[in-house]
This record gives sequence, structure tokens and C-alpha cells, in this order.
Amino acid sequence: MQITIDLPLDLEQDLIRQATQLNVPLQVLILQALRQLAQTMINFNVQWSEDVLSYEGLPDFPAFESYHDEILRCEPGLL
Repeated sequence: MQITIDLPLDLEQDLIRQATQLNVPLQVLILQALRQLAQTMINFNVQWSEDVLSYEGLPDFPAFESYHDEILRCEPGLL
């Protein structure tokens, strides 16, 4: 797939400078950066923090399901 984007001049210059310093083609540097970003986004969406995983809720808070009958009785058009 070929994608064309317009980069701000400062970003273009930074990428060219980094590619030169690393002695890799600009295309390779950009592909590596995109792969790393894509992997980071996948991991971000999959991994929950320990705080979230260990949360037990509030013991006296009513269960979501307890409102089921009340929702079913709502007048049509209210939801």
C-alpha cells in the first residue's frame, strides 16, 4: 500500500536527520516508527492497569441488573 502525507517541515527535517544519524533510509525509519506505534497502541488497548484489575467495587452499591425491570417499564421513546 502506498500512502502520501504532508509532513510539517520541522518533523520532516527531524526524520531526515535521524535517518542520516542511524544510516538507514528515511522510508525504513518511518516504517519502524509506525510499527512501534501500532504495537504500542495494541498493547495499550489490551492491558489494564493493576488498579483497574483489582477494583472490587462498592459493597453497598446496587447491582446494575437490579434496574432491569425498571428499564423495561419505561415508556416507549424515552430511551
